Amino acid sequence: MKLLSLVAAAGLVVTIAASSWAQPPPQLVIDAPPELGGARARLESFERASLSGIVRMMGLDDPGPPMHVILAAENTAAAESVSRSTAGYAITSQALIVLFPARSPTYPHDTLEDVLRHEVAHVLIGRAAGGQPVPRWFHEGLAMAAERPWRLEDRSRLILELATGPRLTVDEIDRLFETEPTKPRAYALSAAVVREIIRAHGATAPAAILRHMRTGDAFGVAVVRAAGRPMRDIEREFWNRQRVWTVWVPLFTAGEVLWLLVIALAALAVWRRRQASAAIRRRWDEEAAAAAAPGEAPGEQDDR
Repeated sequence: MKLLSLVAAAGLVVTIAASSWAQPPPQLVIDAPPELGGARARLESFERASLSGIVRMMGLDDPGPPMHVILAAENTAAAESVSRSTAGYAITSQALIVLFPARSPTYPHDTLEDVLRHEVAHVLIGRAAGGQPVPRWFHEGLAMAAERPWRLEDRSRLILELATGPRLTVDEIDRLFETEPTKPRAYALSAAVVREIIRAHGATAPAAILRHMRTGDAFGVAVVRAAGRPMRDIEREFWNRQRVWTVWVPLFTAGEVLWLLVIALAALAVWRRRQASAAIRRRWDEEAAAAAAPGEAPGEQDDR
């Protein structure tokens, strides 16, 4: 399927980018209360060289000043200020990352290390853009692409969202982040659009967009300069490539269509049975006609 080959190829591109350690990894200063000492030790032993690929993906030669990572307990103001589904967040302008180890990461993350990579990517995106405002969908989609290659869950979730949801603009995807029930859809679509940009314009396209923003361009202008076409064209091409999931799957799973298919199959079965019955009757008629025809006289020899 075109979609699966697309996401597999994009995942491979990101994996290759993440495996290159040309740039130094970001420095992390991790603070935690005594009760979260285990989580702190876990992150301090985390292979930080894997973060170098994210630096490269954002087009940075230097990751910049150290990032402050705070592990927060559930009884803190930081934990109470965000929803229970939030496993971490970043304040990019302050290079501050807050993680909640007591919370089980939910989609799009699997582990605490995934959350850390995701939030580090957010800080690096902000630095690569020179502090310019980056649309939420691009921020989240690019952080997901940097966090890890797409897995089966990511692909399955995207197919589900494409098959069951409406066609949205990137501005409408942005608004999905505003409510908890629609956040998983926002993450899935954001990551898919970013990967479409990577597929169509190369693995360095996100870095080029951020670089143009760093020089003062607004996001829309940066996209045109990096990709040679406006975002609305990229958006339209993305949805056109998903037509198999946005048109045919919903069409063939709609209730009315399913009933029509059932009726059609039933009609086909009746027609085939009638055809078989007619063939049997014809054979019986032929056998009866043959039995009624005068036969040769007994003892008569064939001289031919």
